[in-house]
Amino acid sequence: MISEPDPVVGGEPVVRTEYGRVRGRIERGVAVFRGIPYAAAPVGPYRFRPPAPPAPWDGVRDASAFGPTAPKLPYAPPLDRLLPDPSVPGDDCLNLNVWTPDPGGAGLPVMVWIHGGSLRHGSSAVPTYDGAAFARDGVVLVSLNYRLGVEGFGVFPDAPANLGLRDQLAALAWVRRNVAAFGGDPGLVTVFGESAGAFSIAGILASPLSAGLLRRAVLQSGVPSAVTPARARRTTRRIARRLGVPATAAALAGVDRDRLLRAQREATAGSPLVGGASFDLVVDGEVLPRDPAAALAAGQGAEIGLLMGTTSEEYRLWFIPGGALDRIGPVALRLAMARFRVRGRTAAVYRANRPGASPGELLGALATDRLLRIPLTRLADARRKAPAATYFYEFAWPSPVQRPGPVRPIFAGPRRLAPQADPRRSAGQDLGACHALEIGFVFDTLREPATVSLTGTEAPQSLADTMHADWVRFAATGDPGWPAWDASRPVMTYGPGAPEVVHAPRDDERRAWD
Repeated sequence: MISEPDPVVGGEPVVRTEYGRVRGRIERGVAVFRGIPYAAAPVGPYRFRPPAPPAPWDGVRDASAFGPTAPKLPYAPPLDRLLPDPSVPGDDCLNLNVWTPDPGGAGLPVMVWIHGGSLRHGSSAVPTYDGAAFARDGVVLVSLNYRLGVEGFGVFPDAPANLGLRDQLAALAWVRRNVAAFGGDPGLVTVFGESAGAFSIAGILASPLSAGLLRRAVLQSGVPSAVTPARARRTTRRIARRLGVPATAAALAGVDRDRLLRAQREATAGSPLVGGASFDLVVDGEVLPRDPAAALAAGQGAEIGLLMGTTSEEYRLWFIPGGALDRIGPVALRLAMARFRVRGRTAAVYRANRPGASPGELLGALATDRLLRIPLTRLADARRKAPAATYFYEFAWPSPVQRPGPVRPIFAGPRRLAPQADPRRSAGQDLGACHALEIGFVFDTLREPATVSLTGTEAPQSLADTMHADWVRFAATGDPGWPAWDASRPVMTYGPGAPEVVHAPRDDERRAWD
């Protein structure tokens, strides 16, 4: 039951923020406020500059609809069918949304969602990220937009780096100053995100600018990582070359935005797995004084409670939709292993554990662990003696959603499933326990069409009930409900059957990387 805040306009909740009053809506028994600006629109003098405070407003600002999303293009086919990515036009893209069970209350735990999307896709308007279930269960849920692509993560000689990360920090500072007006406790903030959102949160944990802004964090399929300015500048230069302008913020600011986005897509079209360009966080000496992996391993953020993990088959979102799984043959596998310096004896352990697996499946398993599971495991090991506990999970429920269209395998030999493969799989072309699959379970939004595109229509609600409740418990108490990480390496495994704690799963593969 929502206690009506004072004042109330037309029966709808009104909250006073530091910049002015906002009017939300009551939806499914919780109060929702959308599109609240936390920083000025990043246009004109504010483009390619750190976030600045928004202008205060008089009267009551309507906060019933999502605000503008950061400039971006949709995912390229066929991922656009699996990852809906709505766009809302407008310049005021530095905005956030709040779901609260009681804007007149006090002391509620707060969770802040930072979306993923390779730092160039995504927004808080994705329906899977609806925060109603969190508010229903006593949490103030905040989701936010931040600058993407070259406008958020380009590296220039005439502009600061990490602008998108600075946006996220500005939003967290807004939460610190304003969330009490929505019933939240500014001292009980948990930041959680997936993929690029989790990479960002690792950067936030490693940044001295985040002091006092959060108490706990959740990293879903993202690791601490940043690159040097010289390396990050390569992507900016690729984009500038396609546009025929200097690789400066001033030059790119003069380019038509649609043209800029098309050049960005062309420059980043290849997968980073095979040398394609990407956007990254940057060790800039200010927001990130040092590499986040090194900083966190050395004890930075040790006082922040941490929950983190991966899906079992992250790679299937990268390899299945476009048919890459079946285009990877023995030669491509060897080249990829050489690129990522995977030793033959490491690959031998994976091969022995997956008799009958194709080269694509072996590369996928190696990539999942090399890029995600092993770095997170090492971070958990480094935090064993930290004052705040660390918890680890793995999401293993396999989606039965199939890759659309025919597939022409081009590797030699008949297609054989690994003995442990799910029997529902048709020639191995389902998404399985892929990257991003767990998000709808965490948010308890399995019935949203945007979620169904990944999960299918028969996803187990009981698994969502458990996973969502564990995230709420972690935000409220710091304990999601299973043993903290120690030498026995307990991992809460969600599916394919009932959730259970497994100690040191696939430990022979982990040891092979050492």
